[in-house]
Amino acid sequence: MRADGWHFTDDVDEFLAEAGEFLRARPVPHIMALTWTARLRARGTGPYGGGRPLLGRLTRAGSVRGACHQLPGRSLGLTPLTAEQAGSLAAHLAAAGHALPGTGGDHDTTTAFATAWQRHTGAAPTPAVRLRLRRLAALTPPQPAPAGQARAAGEADRDQLMDFCRGFAADVREDVAIDAVTWPTTRYADKDYTFWEAPDGTPVSMAGINPTVAGLAQVDPVYTPAAHRGRGYAAGVTAAVTRAALAAGATEVTLFTDATNPTSNALYQRLGYDVYADWTTYTFA
Repeated sequence: MRADGWHFTDDVDEFLAEAGEFLRARPVPHIMALTWTARLRARGTGPYGGGRPLLGRLTRAGSVRGACHQLPGRSLGLTPLTAEQAGSLAAHLAAAGHALPGTGGDHDTTTAFATAWQRHTGAAPTPAVRLRLRRLAALTPPQPAPAGQARAAGEADRDQLMDFCRGFAADVREDVAIDAVTWPTTRYADKDYTFWEAPDGTPVSMAGINPTVAGLAQVDPVYTPAAHRGRGYAAGVTAAVTRAALAAGATEVTLFTDATNPTSNALYQRLGYDVYADWTTYTFA
């Protein structure tokens, strides 16, 4: 039996052997840990800065009660933790000399961790991104449907996909280079994409979806170029990828929205995506 406390590894298979059951038991709040460990398994660690990941699990009375993950140079991702659990993690990582650029997860957990991290290291936290994690209750497609139709994107659409993903990254202020060389190393590469096409066949909106893990499919990203907004295309393509995920066997479908954007929040609420949790990313000075 594992001793109580935090245990760390850089081996994704070892981590999932110990924490996988815990993560899969509640896939919605554990969405980021499930997504990133699946990517690490599929791609290896090379595309993510060339270093090794930090994968942690909290054990109490022989059971896993929490987890964290960090890829080289990236923020520390957290599953939901109590303030005491978050504080114990901050104390452990600070004592071990870990440098963290930031942390992300549900608002209460990251706020507790950021407070403890500042106490142990002096690094002041700054809220960087505020999101809402939304979970599909029941799909309500837009009525009337926007003009045009959905079409699955293929390999021949790579240039168009990269252009749309660059536009999305710019909108959300994500510092990433997206071109033919870097594409395989980005988080955008290992998704299935759908276009919404205008009646003349022009792609006017796009939605991606991550591979389903533990029955959970995450819609990400959704993007409509500025010139085509306000016509319902994002609603149409989101409904299309959601319907396809459910038909393929997903039992949960989620997505993230910008907490400060009333337009996108209203859109996804109308489609049947209810707020599940507030999500906050902090950066550390």
